[in-house]
Amino acid sequence: MKATIWHNPKCGTSRKTLAILENLSSVDVEVVEYLKNPPSAEKLAQLYRDAGIAPRDGLRMRGTDAEERGLPDAPDEEILAAMANDPILIERPLVETEKGARLCRPQDLVLEIL
Repeated sequence: MKATIWHNPKCGTSRKTLAILENLSSVDVEVVEYLKNPPSAEKLAQLYRDAGIAPRDGLRMRGTDAEERGLPDAPDEEILAAMANDPILIERPLVETEKGARLCRPQDLVLEIL
């Protein structure tokens, strides 16, 4: 099985999720450092749709200016555009497999799509 993780190596939860994936021999892991290679607004919309959450549920509030920018109350398209343009606004880690996608907070949520 292939798994793609949108990863921030400075984030403990992201590192723990990646460790879960790497410790499974049946999983071929693709690591995307999303701060360097952010997903497009369209890809984010697809990931959140596949995860069954709204874009605002994937909006990182801690350590960002999302609140000051009014993003928690903004339309989905505005949130997605802001995330694509300023990927620090993306809550991490996001993981996608053929079984779906998850915002893996806590990291054990990744097991739902393996």
